[in-house]
Amino acid sequence: MTAATPRAVLAATAAALLLATVALVAFVLPAEYGVDPLGSGRAMGLLALAPAEQEALAEASEKYVTDTVTFELAPFESVEYKYRLAAGDGLVFSWRATGELVAELHGEPDAAPAGVADSFELTRAAGRRGTYQAPFAGWHGWFWQNRGTGPVSVTLEAAGFFPAARIYHDGRVQEIPKGTPPGSE
Repeated sequence: MTAATPRAVLAATAAALLLATVALVAFVLPAEYGVDPLGSGRAMGLLALAPAEQEALAEASEKYVTDTVTFELAPFESVEYKYRLAAGDGLVFSWRATGELVAELHGEPDAAPAGVADSFELTRAAGRRGTYQAPFAGWHGWFWQNRGTGPVSVTLEAAGFFPAARIYHDGRVQEIPKGTPPGSE
């Protein structure tokens, strides 16, 4: 085995640096950042791996609203509570119950026939919290059902930019105004 000469080490380092730069420009930039100066990302489908660009700031047309509601559910009783959201509007929420409930987060698109909804989560739980971004304009919210043998109380806290809420209970629908557009206050 012969010792590497300084010239050979320098040549190997330069080759490695060149290869790393090509890999960065051809593969990493398109896949991670959506930047494709060579067109290799498009040719190999790497652009699909890059995260979609998101606007960091979105102006709201509705007034900021906080809402807290509590429902008492007897065994096998249910209630639905939804907010009117525009496409892309967000909602910060937390709901908690004194016992396990069947819960479904869903939305009814404006253009859909009556009774058609898109379900986003179906669970059995005593609470959830998080954020929800409406994928379409319509009514978005929760259905809760108590399948236990005793009464359960559920409390929802929500905040966002929504003009109204709806309660679906005992075969009735009640709409409740929540926020008002700017300038109409």
